[in-house]
Amino acid sequence: MRIVFAGTPTAAVPTLQTLASGPHDVAMVVTRPDAPLGRKRVLTPSPVAQAADELGLEVLKTARLDETATGRILEAEPELGVVVAYGGLVREPLLSAPAHGWINLHFSLLPRWRGAAPVQRALIAGDERTGAAVFRLVPELDAGDVYDTLERPIGADETAGDLLDSLATAGAALVEHVVDGIADGTAVPVPQAGEPTLAPKLALDDARLDLTRDARAVYARLRGVTPEPGAFFTVDGTRVKVLAAARSAAEPLPPGALRLRAGHAHVGTGTAPLELVTVQPAGKRAMAAPDWLRGLPEGTSADVDDTRSEAAS
Repeated sequence: MRIVFAGTPTAAVPTLQTLASGPHDVAMVVTRPDAPLGRKRVLTPSPVAQAADELGLEVLKTARLDETATGRILEAEPELGVVVAYGGLVREPLLSAPAHGWINLHFSLLPRWRGAAPVQRALIAGDERTGAAVFRLVPELDAGDVYDTLERPIGADETAGDLLDSLATAGAALVEHVVDGIADGTAVPVPQAGEPTLAPKLALDDARLDLTRDARAVYARLRGVTPEPGAFFTVDGTRVKVLAAARSAAEPLPPGALRLRAGHAHVGTGTAPLELVTVQPAGKRAMAAPDWLRGLPEGTSADVDDTRSEAAS
């Protein structure tokens, strides 16, 4: 089949590479425009754009699948559209243009966690299992019939970044299987079953750690927002990112209390403390948490009842 592939981030690259190495013709790759990255804000192609360029594929960079983009895509005469985290909506008439429609790789067990941040929301909620689903795109958000799924347990210490990397790799094989099935007529989608839950995009305040909650909930949120937007608490109103942490069996501390114990940095929660491994104070480089804590005045604590939030840096 002739395929148009739409995707943008690193998580979409394994599927593009898998499809490009198979028997089908990837006629065009659609991705978001170059974006400014780093301190110098250098315009940088998306990971999918870079992968497509290495594969020698035609690339269309567009922020919206508007009339102009739709015209370009239809010129490629696709029989199937494949979407993995493109970052834009496929609407009519483009949605119905390919003979086999469009399919989407979504990183959850639909209908649980429909939306932009399924991996992150699953971790924050404390889910023990997750997976990926390939479904047929329809106008309603992530509501189409499902062709196939994969399921796996969530590791006790996996972050959103870890889990997304794993699902992106496994999901590429899942998409390949579904595309082959659509091509030979054996793929049969089935309606989603169960009560939907929503996974809206994370905002900065979703990454704030509420240290009055129990350690399990605090650690689940930390894992869910790592690496983006990045977990944090505040000290005297100044944001401190927590880049790495671990569960601890040490004696409890009051919520927000910061202590150095046997060379390990701990912060108190509503139950057991968490060990802080790597932190990044606002305006500074990442550093070992014990080194950061040694530089603070004795008795310093994280804010636990202050709703102030320093502007994102």
